[in-house]
Amino acid sequence: MRLFDAFSALQEIRKPKQNESCSLSTVWSENNTDESVPAEYPRPQFRRSQWICLNGLWNYTFTKEKDLPTEADGQILVPFSPECDRSGVRRRLNPGEYLWYFRTVQLPVIPPGKRLMLHFGAVDQRCTAWWNGKMLGSHRNGYLSFSFDVTDHVKKGKNILMLRVQDDTDTSCHCCGKQRLFPHGMFYTAQSGIWQTVWMEWVPVNRIESLKITPLYDDSAVQLKISLTRPERMKIQVALGDDVYCHYVKKRDFPQDSGQITCVIPVPDFVPWTPEHPHLYEFRIETSCDCVDSYFAMRKFSTGTDHLKRPRLFLNNEPYFFHGVLDQGYWPESLYTAPDDEAMIFDIQKMKELGFNTIRKHVKIEPLRWYYHCDRLGMVVWQDMVNGGSRPFMPFVCYLPNLMPAVTVMIRDNHYHLFSRSSKKGRRQWEQDCMDMVEQLYNCPCIGLWVPFNEGWGQFDSLRITEKIHRADPTRLVDHASGWFDQGGGDVKSIHNYFRTLRIHRDKRPCVLSEYGGYSCPVDGHLYPGRTYGYGSCKTTEDFSAAYHRLQKVIEKLEQKGLSGAIYTQLSDIETETNGLLTYDRKVLKIK
Repeated sequence: MRLFDAFSALQEIRKPKQNESCSLSTVWSENNTDESVPAEYPRPQFRRSQWICLNGLWNYTFTKEKDLPTEADGQILVPFSPECDRSGVRRRLNPGEYLWYFRTVQLPVIPPGKRLMLHFGAVDQRCTAWWNGKMLGSHRNGYLSFSFDVTDHVKKGKNILMLRVQDDTDTSCHCCGKQRLFPHGMFYTAQSGIWQTVWMEWVPVNRIESLKITPLYDDSAVQLKISLTRPERMKIQVALGDDVYCHYVKKRDFPQDSGQITCVIPVPDFVPWTPEHPHLYEFRIETSCDCVDSYFAMRKFSTGTDHLKRPRLFLNNEPYFFHGVLDQGYWPESLYTAPDDEAMIFDIQKMKELGFNTIRKHVKIEPLRWYYHCDRLGMVVWQDMVNGGSRPFMPFVCYLPNLMPAVTVMIRDNHYHLFSRSSKKGRRQWEQDCMDMVEQLYNCPCIGLWVPFNEGWGQFDSLRITEKIHRADPTRLVDHASGWFDQGGGDVKSIHNYFRTLRIHRDKRPCVLSEYGGYSCPVDGHLYPGRTYGYGSCKTTEDFSAAYHRLQKVIEKLEQKGLSGAIYTQLSDIETETNGLLTYDRKVLKIK
């Protein structure tokens, strides 16, 4: 064990500091104008032809009271959070404060027989919305999408949209990921407010409401569970190479008094989806007055044994080694929000060029467009649920597991106080949020594994939670306790190892190194203000590159001995944590 590295890293976790200004920026912000905003259709697997993007300049106001403010403080660039440079505000929303958003929405016509839906990609942490002074509703969770039907409140011409936001960050039991009011070490700058696309669409009164896609790999078919506002005739067109397969549904085919129907569409001689060959099938659903475009992929994630009877992770019924990288999705000038679509694509493509086939999306849920790019470019995703609970007790969830890892398997996660999960209400809310995440991302072909808990942060009842996830999504695997506090369940034996010799832990489940590496390598001119942090220190990129490649040779040998997957920490530097393969501004690749 590298005791000095472990001691230095763990000590740094304990040193909170005040926020410091950062002048780092990626090329995507430097090449854009001050008012450039994401403008791509935000829901790639449920596309309609007409929509209205509401990103851009909004008015904003900070208040201490919840009463409606009388004037604006200025303008904010949506969907960038007020804490970041790209928003133009650079001010933190503190617990107990309110952030108000205002904008006008011009509606030159109100189409007859249509409903107007208002969609928010994500608003951190909880919010209430009004349209022309009428309350639409509220939402709580800073990572999930939500919508309102505003039809009954719209008028021709000028309309007023207003949003009030609060964010407790790390002072409550709600999901907050690695956001901290006082960032330090592995914990980063807090952000708040609107951080994903806001948009509207006119939809028919009688419409396609939802779609659930399940590839039936072993049956050469895909299952589509379609919900309509009312039963009616429907046509499903699937593009199969040069041919188009048409499946017709009649009104009488729907179950009685239900607008929901399940169709099984044959996909003969299909092309499997893999990271090496990410084949997608386009399809369209049409009714008498609505049309939705989508896509699916034929792939299967499972477990099995190899020719030596060793437990392995499988892709498409064959053993597959998931060679991955940890990705936390932070950007120096825009925090949670990628500067634009090309920035997201760059990260995914660069990791593919380095030989990775998997990204572990760590304690964050991305916009649906990020998963779309993983689908089409070929990148498996291991998706974390965002951690919650009160502030973790670091000696228990960090120091103890690193110094005496064997002890953690003897500790049950129903000792809620040890895992900062004393609030019953908070546990219920997290559980609902977790299931909502599974539902929101279910259709994304790239997702192969769910990670409900990481390193004991807010962990509770993980065996029960795992079974609940399996019931909701039997097509994917679950890492029930990534890192430590293994309760003996889930589909993998999941190990984090930064300070000891890497090895395989024999188990009835496939073994994965779900975090390893983390070598620190600060690069002058590309550093965030403050003391740098990581696991071990490399003074030059040459040293870093050599250390990285030595570690990859170890991983290759472990794969031959039965290791099923490995996730290197991490894709890029984040603030003072300098253990990325890329610098925080994505301008320097540290390995050759």
